[in-house]
Amino acid sequence: MPAGGPHHKMLETDRCTAWLGGEVLLAEVGHAKLRMTVRPEMCNGFDIAHGGMIFTLADTCFAMACNNPEGEEGRITVASGADINFLKAAFNGDELIAEARLVSQTGRSGVYDVTVTRGEDTIAVFRGRSRTVPLSN
Repeated sequence: MPAGGPHHKMLETDRCTAWLGGEVLLAEVGHAKLRMTVRPEMCNGFDIAHGGMIFTLADTCFAMACNNPEGEEGRITVASGADINFLKAAFNGDELIAEARLVSQTGRSGVYDVTVTRGEDTIAVFRGRSRTVPLSN
């Protein structure tokens, strides 16, 4: 993550997002944006971006929106489930942006929508369900 830009505490030790090359564009409670560029090793046998890579981008952005960017003492919010619909293919070199927004929060459970775009094209839509739980070591 570039120094001085938006920051999210959970990504400080997140090796997966570092491997993705994820760049935080926005980090707020209930709203987040994350960018990644598709690399050759992220493509499948059809030479298109592997769905798992797009899911991982969306899932990470979802987690960012669920959790306070500064962290919270004694608790974290995790996925209790998620669904994704792939609408268009992405390719090597494509810059993808995931944007997550809180839809509904009741008690310890929440629903978030994530849209993954390439420019004006919507690549995928993701709906995540969250649960806030005690942090255990």
